[in-house]
Amino acid sequence: QVQLVESGGGLVQAGGSLRLSCAASESIFGINVMGWYRQAPGKQRELVAGIFSSGSTIYAGSVKGRFTISGDNAKNTVVLQMNSLKPEDTAVYYCNEKVAGGPEYWGQGTQVTVSS
Repeated sequence: QVQLVESGGGLVQAGGSLRLSCAASESIFGINVMGWYRQAPGKQRELVAGIFSSGSTIYAGSVKGRFTISGDNAKNTVVLQMNSLKPEDTAVYYCNEKVAGGPEYWGQGTQVTVSS
């Protein structure tokens, strides 16, 4: 079974930076979009950023200009560079990869905590 493995979470002060990485345990054919979601305590999971196989990207309004997503479709890896972090960015971050018309894969989640 394919697994997505995330790394790079942790504790950082407000204004700091973190880099999240995600890699698939084996090759996945036909990935259409890769992305990062997050879920804060008591809130629903929300899309943070996504990158399509075309290279186009999408960001949540709250992170636009601070976060940058990049990915390698062939290697099934996706990275989220997070700068100017705020306490409200505190959440568990999940990697996601979707096959066009097919299955969807999730990572186990990595905790990001931003202190004020």
